[in-house]
Amino acid sequence: MSVSALGGVNGKGQSAPPNHVRVMVVDDSAVIRGILARWLEDDRSIRVETTAHNGVAALRQAQIQRYDVIVLDIEMPEMDGLTALPLLLKAQPGVQVIMASTLTLRNADISLKALSLGAADYIPKPQSTGIITNGIDFRRELLEKVKAMAQVARRLRGEPKIDFDASSVPEDKAPEPRSPLARLATQPGVAGAKTPATTAAAKAPAQRAPARAQPSKSRPSVLVIGASTGGPQALFNVLGKLPKPFRLPILITQHMPPTFTKILAEHIQRQTGFEAAEAVDGEAVRAGRVYVAPGGLHMVLTGNASAPVISITDAPPVNFCRPAVDPLFTSAAQIYSSACLAVVLTGMGHDGRDGAADVVSHGGTVIAQDEPTSVVWGMPGAITQAGLASFVLPLDRIGPAVGSLMEGRCP
Repeated sequence: MSVSALGGVNGKGQSAPPNHVRVMVVDDSAVIRGILARWLEDDRSIRVETTAHNGVAALRQAQIQRYDVIVLDIEMPEMDGLTALPLLLKAQPGVQVIMASTLTLRNADISLKALSLGAADYIPKPQSTGIITNGIDFRRELLEKVKAMAQVARRLRGEPKIDFDASSVPEDKAPEPRSPLARLATQPGVAGAKTPATTAAAKAPAQRAPARAQPSKSRPSVLVIGASTGGPQALFNVLGKLPKPFRLPILITQHMPPTFTKILAEHIQRQTGFEAAEAVDGEAVRAGRVYVAPGGLHMVLTGNASAPVISITDAPPVNFCRPAVDPLFTSAAQIYSSACLAVVLTGMGHDGRDGAADVVSHGGTVIAQDEPTSVVWGMPGAITQAGLASFVLPLDRIGPAVGSLMEGRCP
């Protein structure tokens, strides 16, 4: 039996997947294809098996080569990304598709539509003229998302996870180390970074279920939500299951770039019936309204519980994110104290963990999405493993749980 390009042959006669990420890059620009391929392959745990110039060529390759992740451009001749998406998902069950688009209102709308059609994530693509000089953040985000989505693909297919050993990455190509605990000038205690001790603890096998924080004895007066990868669809689910009329203000930090957050707010209003919009600096907080942190800016609360006000700030990124969840959670805890209810949904990394610690220390309640229903159990997993969650729930139960807490009942 010959050994296929997909890996060696296992004991059952099936080809075993290789211990690297298999990627196809699809973009009509040869320059962009070359840059993305080079950046990805700078990480030795990633192999760009194929590049394609449009959806037709990508679909042809998907018939003969297996991939973990496909980076798919939206605007291409002959067959665009949105048309190709369902065909690629059908041809390669389990493959994770990351939509890549430039920052326009139209492309943001298409990207969110693609998520509803099965795309795993999206990434804002710099214009080709500036991608080399202005693409540092894009490069880091691309690598993080490709590696995270590869693990999702392996899990869905019942294949072993990829071992991203540090030795597989050259020292001069290693990811930028996270900075020490940073503090926003106006919001102390909102940032966080993974230390060697917490990294080692995260890799250690769990000996017992993590501790759970005590839920607040106060009924909530505000709902704050943090989400990242897989967040938009999770948000629609949670908000759609909240009791109506809803008597609390809802503030959301979803890791998204500028333009995308405006479209997200419009989708939330259209799909859930809530009045929703990007938050505006100096805006008074009203019950029953959804405020979405603008892309590229942090959203925090100021004032007091009887007259809370939104503050939009361009303070430095927290956990490489702006907007970040930590600033929102910390400021909400400071304003609402034990009446703060925080929800952490699917997403990569650990943004929200330090903010959740502030919510708990002020007597508030934290709900984390559970692992089986999360696209990536990074953010909710960090909250859970730190013992900060009072409830770890499947996605479908989070909305009803919020309703129970509002009525003074335990979910």
